[in-house]
Amino acid sequence: GVKEYKLTYYTPEYETKDTDILAAFRVTPQPGVPPEEAGAAVAAESSTGTWTTVWTDGLTSLDRYKGRCYHIDPVLGEKDQYICYVAYPLYLFEEGSVTNMFTSIVGNVFGFKAL
Repeated sequence: GVKEYKLTYYTPEYETKDTDILAAFRVTPQPGVPPEEAGAAVAAESSTGTWTTVWTDGLTSLDRYKGRCYHIDPVLGEKDQYICYVAYPLYLFEEGSVTNMFTSIVGNVFGFKAL
């Protein structure tokens, strides 16, 4: 199954900050997975989320570090494809490490069950 992320990581009311790193992902959700859940899964798995509950979940401030899917647009002319916009707080990444940033944002997204 797919862990549900929508309640925590889909935040359409979120207003981006100057200190956020913004990314756009083109996603094709699996049948039965709403685009909001797919966008939330991208935000979660590329920031603080994981496919299971771990004992360290309560040790950090989720609101400070989590990625947020704040907007979703359908891809014009493409059925069931969406652009999901995700904001990442700068605090999430190691200072001065572009490698850390790309590994976090891109490395965990491919291979999701939700997509």
